[in-house]
Amino acid sequence: MMRSSWWVKHRRKVAVAAIWGGALAALLFVLRANDLKLAELALSVVLWGQVSPLAPWVYLLLYALRPLTLFSSVALTLAGGFLFGPLWGVFWTVIAANLSATVAFFIGRALGQELLTEAAAEGMMQRYASRMRQSSFETVLIMRCIFLPYDLVSYLAGFLRIRYGPFLLATALGSIPGTLVFVWMGASLAPEDLSRLFLNGELPGLDWRMLALSAAMFVVSVGVSKRFKGRERWNASKVV
Repeated sequence: MMRSSWWVKHRRKVAVAAIWGGALAALLFVLRANDLKLAELALSVVLWGQVSPLAPWVYLLLYALRPLTLFSSVALTLAGGFLFGPLWGVFWTVIAANLSATVAFFIGRALGQELLTEAAAEGMMQRYASRMRQSSFETVLIMRCIFLPYDLVSYLAGFLRIRYGPFLLATALGSIPGTLVFVWMGASLAPEDLSRLFLNGELPGLDWRMLALSAAMFVVSVGVSKRFKGRERWNASKVV
């Protein structure tokens, strides 16, 4: 009976851990079978995408599964610009980044299930989680705009059981400045630049105009968050 109740309580965590472990095991098998490192495999897939009509769909799949391996989101965003150019690169990368954030969010939610509940004893983490839920859109938006580790924010939001709608909207808006900067930068890369990035971690130089654009969009994003927050409070006062 105790074993059955334990399974009922933790089956979601076990399922998520099993899927995660299976995906990592499959990846390790492919890497060892081909004597490759993760960065080398990712680079070879990106270069293959230059000549394949399936490139957008493979790119979406790679980006969506990326949180399972904690591979660099910056590298894949640059690769999006390299593969699809400054316009379509932004289009596909915005979709891919939100898929990636969704995967990490629901993994965090599954693993954090019942660890932070409304009935839990009052403590610092519980109070912090409550504050994040109350201003979830604004909190996630600011964390995105100041370039905190992408996966960490997604996992944390899911773990703290922030509502998915505000999380996704804040992620979509907050990721735009960085997406524009890195996709446009990626669109100007040569294959040798991309190889140095993936294999040696050498980031290309940042154009000051891109940085200025990113800063301007950050200010706009924060302004949007303030307006959204004010509207939320006004609607809440009307209900009361």
